[in-house]
Amino acid sequence: MDPVSQLISSFKIPIGRWGKTFFDFLTTNFEWFFDSIADGLTVVLDGLVDLLLLVPPVLLVAAIAGLAWYLQKSWKLALAVALGLLFIVNQDLWQETVETLVLVVAAAAASMAIGVPIGIWAAHNERGYRYLQPILDLMQTMPTFVYLIPVLILFGLGIAPGLIVTVIFAAPAPIRLTHLGITSVPKPMIEAGEAFGATKRQLLWKVELPAALPTIMAGLTQCIMLCLSMVVIAALIGANGLGKPVVRALNSVNIPLGLEAGLAIVVLAIILDRISRIGTGAAK
Repeated sequence: MDPVSQLISSFKIPIGRWGKTFFDFLTTNFEWFFDSIADGLTVVLDGLVDLLLLVPPVLLVAAIAGLAWYLQKSWKLALAVALGLLFIVNQDLWQETVETLVLVVAAAAASMAIGVPIGIWAAHNERGYRYLQPILDLMQTMPTFVYLIPVLILFGLGIAPGLIVTVIFAAPAPIRLTHLGITSVPKPMIEAGEAFGATKRQLLWKVELPAALPTIMAGLTQCIMLCLSMVVIAALIGANGLGKPVVRALNSVNIPLGLEAGLAIVVLAIILDRISRIGTGAAK
């Protein structure tokens, strides 16, 4: 190393030590708070998994296929959903699929509940969005495994930290796409609403949100796919689901198990993608 580089590195900024001090402070003083969140999320998610597992797989497959038909009005999609889920049952991966489904739906719902209001706020606050953009860039570009370290320290192992990591990873998508949808509403539509005396709340609910709905729903679809892509990562921190057999197959070089679990994830991803395209008519 040249002298200049040695001089620069000799005055290393102790980011790592500061971070450790910060997390030591959190775990020392607020361990009860993080444990309460983790325990509460675990009870709710495990309860949902247990409830769904009480339903015979064939009945649950029929219910999901019926939901697909109701949302998309396509019997072909409903049939494909039923066949895909029956394939998963045939591969003896039904319990893992239900666990993954609960985690993905819960994470997507939380991400949308966080992302849509923030996206609406950002669309009406240009200065605030400028400050928000670097945070969103950080959330989307930071390697996923980096999230695991602080989350494991604060929340321990299990499905709760898996949910939290997934939400952190997926939330930027609905924020950005909601912001894009609201800011892309044609100005003549807003001016027409204002001309008829609409309040800001009425403009939001009756003009902006209906016009931005396709973009917001695209954010939902992207959010679901991002959540599903975290299945294997979540398995590394104790979350059950289809990620666990993938990790076991990787550790033992078990090609059959890895192929079965991988195909199950692909089938579930396609099903969720097609079902979540509400109002687009893509599945017809």
